[in-house]
Amino acid sequence: MSSLFNGRKIVIATKHHKEKVIGPILENTFKVNCIIAQNFDTDNFGTFTGEIERLDNPYTVAKNKCLLAMDLNNCDMAIASEGSFGPHPTLGFVYIDEEILVFVDKKNNLEISTRELSLETNFNGQEVTSEDQLTKFATSIKFPSHGLILRKSIIDHTGILKGITDWELLSKHFKVLKHKYGAAYVETDMRAMYNPTRMKVIQLAAIKLAEKINTACPFCHVPGYGISAAIPGLTCGQCGFPTKSTIAYEYKCNSCHASEVIKSPHDKQEDPMFCDFCNP
Repeated sequence: MSSLFNGRKIVIATKHHKEKVIGPILENTFKVNCIIAQNFDTDNFGTFTGEIERLDNPYTVAKNKCLLAMDLNNCDMAIASEGSFGPHPTLGFVYIDEEILVFVDKKNNLEISTRELSLETNFNGQEVTSEDQLTKFATSIKFPSHGLILRKSIIDHTGILKGITDWELLSKHFKVLKHKYGAAYVETDMRAMYNPTRMKVIQLAAIKLAEKINTACPFCHVPGYGISAAIPGLTCGQCGFPTKSTIAYEYKCNSCHASEVIKSPHDKQEDPMFCDFCNP
């Protein structure tokens, strides 16, 4: 597939340094020339801290980033990502990082995406009323290698202090908020350049996307053949009932819409801890 992209320019739609992990993968796999989007503010599509609401779903946001970056940078090929964080859909007591990556090639009329779900995230936040609480929280989320955000409360979007990566500054800003409001809300900065753990998940998603772009449909031979859905039903190793865990994957082509179901090559049976009957 590299012949379709060899020597062409691709714009990476980011202002948060995602090109550091996405760029090398694209350049090594497809021999493209990566450029960074200029005059491009991804915050206009929404911010993690809520000052600007994300109005569309993550896929649409990532695609729109691609389209705008191509227009602004006179380029016919782009890649963008959009991240979301929250409780695991079945293990509600842990957080997950969901990364959507979208690749658009206007010249060849291609639109290819992938999704990476990871339990590897430090996403968290809490109200703190003392420096001891603040220090414990900061240490737990790998500060200062991972940045922090301070604000007066979880629901107040004014006066937010982002990108804090220094103990002295963290203490200074907290004292100001504590003096004014009696407490502060501290949270992880989930922007990629302040969160190496998230950056690694984006890298994994980029590897997966490159593999998908490099895979031709067995029916029409257009690039981008890959998993479109996970099919639940893997049986529990203890009771034998179906669980929500994946038993097979649906592969689909966005061009000719051909599809096939292939059984998962991994686990034969699921651990009872993931069974709604054995572990309700």
